[in-house]
Amino acid sequence: MLLRFSLEADLIFNAAIPPEAEPVIEEKVTEANTVLFLRGVPRDAAEGEYGQITSWDVQENRLCLRIESGPYTRSHDALLRFRKQIAPVMGKLRLGVRGIDIRHFSIRLGDDVEESCIPRLPFISSVEVDEAGCELTLAMDLADLENKTPDRLINLIEEKAENAAYGGKGEHWELLFESKKRTGAYSGNPTEDMVARGWIRHGASRGQWIFAPQAVQLVRALEQIAIEEIIRPLGWKEMIFPKLVTWDVWKNSGHAKGVYPEIYYVCTPKSRDPAYWEEVTDYYKVTGDVPIEMIRDRIDGPIGGMCYAQCPPFWPFVKGETLAQDCLPIRVFDRSGTSHRYESGGIHGIERVDEFHRIEVLWLGTKEQTIAVADELHEAYARVFEEILELEWRRAKVTPWFMAQEGLVGVSETERVGTTDYEAYLPYNGSYLEFQNVSINGNKYPKGFNVKVQSGEECWSGCSGIGLERWVAAFLGQKGFDMADWPENVARLVGEPEEVFRFL
Repeated sequence: MLLRFSLEADLIFNAAIPPEAEPVIEEKVTEANTVLFLRGVPRDAAEGEYGQITSWDVQENRLCLRIESGPYTRSHDALLRFRKQIAPVMGKLRLGVRGIDIRHFSIRLGDDVEESCIPRLPFISSVEVDEAGCELTLAMDLADLENKTPDRLINLIEEKAENAAYGGKGEHWELLFESKKRTGAYSGNPTEDMVARGWIRHGASRGQWIFAPQAVQLVRALEQIAIEEIIRPLGWKEMIFPKLVTWDVWKNSGHAKGVYPEIYYVCTPKSRDPAYWEEVTDYYKVTGDVPIEMIRDRIDGPIGGMCYAQCPPFWPFVKGETLAQDCLPIRVFDRSGTSHRYESGGIHGIERVDEFHRIEVLWLGTKEQTIAVADELHEAYARVFEEILELEWRRAKVTPWFMAQEGLVGVSETERVGTTDYEAYLPYNGSYLEFQNVSINGNKYPKGFNVKVQSGEECWSGCSGIGLERWVAAFLGQKGFDMADWPENVARLVGEPEEVFRFL
């Protein structure tokens, strides 16, 4: 991506700059252009690809600079380097730098960047597009430059351009294994039949179900199979992860880069004083309506959201720690509550919901240990799906979109970073449902939360979400509701369906 930076800024001193300072300034400008700004620049970089002070002028107590650059020693970096270089020299003349005024700052991008890749952010004051590309005029101050905001902006634009080139696909998919065909008599829609039988009913919220005892019997049976056949034998220990996730967790986990359209936000009251809320309660008592706008005025901004991906809230437990070698690999799991996701792709049946139940399996250790644990999980899942649930299923290697956003598309097979999906065939619509996954996340989370291992090797982690609603949808979608067609072990664990409710 072609990059050109143009910056006009004034170094503001505490007093007028005398004429005798100008030769000193000239000397330092030459030194900056020929030495200072070349530090860290590739030797084969062409002239114009790195920062240069192209003009300067003195106006009372201001040293007015114009700095041009390409991708190396970018104009804003050059300005900060020059300030640090000239400050002690001017100090000998009893002149101190008191501030920096950014008069103009623009970035020229080549024609390989679409205008749609330019974000709408308050510090981008204008965007001009022509045949050669586009030019961004920025409204930034010194704090923005020191915070590397221009570089982060460029990184974001590059990411958006890469995502556009990626084709807008949710993931890359490669078939690894396909089980034998298992034809059965049932071809109905399991969700519709569960509703008709009174096993489930819609909850009051979007994408939410209430499970009656009959459905819960099957859910708990499948959960028991997962625990007794997969989790316990492989040595996982149970933990309880928080279900309210704060922004600092999502910043460290990387989800803060793009989770916003799909989370349920959590806000706290500005006060717990009943008098502060009296007007709200009085309004409801009189009208019978909840005054949403009045409530909105009385709550703070969101502190985070409900659990979206189940493993990030675990990581503060080990944040900043070095793990002893003799406790690795660590294997833990959580099944303590619901996850919540505002499904952007729309809700459907019990398999695509906003509120769902999941056993989250998480492990961490060295790279070799993490990969070995993932392989053990794959063997256990395959055995359960083949021999216990007797499903028709397939396994595929995918690259999740969150990894594509972080530049991990096309990671080599030897690295093993990525996700493997398990998909079950649904006869009623002739499609496959992703109902299980195993992810090797590499150093993504340990790096984000600064977790190390005693040996000095890089710490890696993995996770696997067992979505109970999706296991139910896959199982009933193939086996139906006649327990005579079910595998014997599953039927025994479920027992005779208990009908509790009878409506008149």
